[in-house]
Amino acid sequence: MTDVKAHRLEGRVAVVTGGASGIGLASVRRLAAEGARVVIGDLDPDAGKRAADEVGGLFVPTDVTDALAVDNLFQQAFDTYGSVDIAFNNAGISPPEDASILDTGLEAWRKVQEVNLTSVYLCCKAAIPYMQRQGKGSIINTASFVAVMGAATSQISYSASKGGVLAMSRELGVEFARQGIRVNALCPGPVNTPLLQELFAADPERAQRRLVHVPMGRFGEPEEIAAAVAFLASDDSSFVTANTFLVDGGISGAYVTPL
Repeated sequence: MTDVKAHRLEGRVAVVTGGASGIGLASVRRLAAEGARVVIGDLDPDAGKRAADEVGGLFVPTDVTDALAVDNLFQQAFDTYGSVDIAFNNAGISPPEDASILDTGLEAWRKVQEVNLTSVYLCCKAAIPYMQRQGKGSIINTASFVAVMGAATSQISYSASKGGVLAMSRELGVEFARQGIRVNALCPGPVNTPLLQELFAADPERAQRRLVHVPMGRFGEPEEIAAAVAFLASDDSSFVTANTFLVDGGISGAYVTPL
């Protein structure tokens, strides 16, 4: 693992949604290791508080689909630490009832859109005014490699929601670029998280069907995605905005993978 003693984020305040597990938790740890004060918004009060306690940060119970709750999350961050420098809008779901368009009901479609796309809209809407007043900030929205690729093993609402996150991030990155606010879409490949483990635990063949397309021959680790989050949050990425930031083991560039 890369040495993070450089403290690129010293004195900055980072808000992370979905920060109690998976990519979010790995990112909370990495951002804190680089010097940031971290505010976690999550539905899970026990895991959220544990994560915040671990890094000396703040936990704010948050339903990311509720506009008032999201506004409160960013207000608490500002009131406690005095700024909102980084927003990692990462909360998301991938329920089993979201599958082929022929099998996915309207209720399942709407639920995934609310959690994966509307929440990012709400978080950006809440974070940007703080960043405008400061004249700087970095917003990182979790999209996915499925935002740029199609899959025959469809999760139709998930794919559509992540495509929406990608397009919205690009537009915000362009709109607010001259106000010192950078907005990027982080597009992870398949990552070894509880979400993916749960999805494939009962069906190793389903996992293998996906794994064969990854040139590196393995799923990513949450810490590898967290390293990309820290880069996008830091001044090392000062000329990177409105970007489709793929961290996918080469999957989006592959036609035929190695044996």
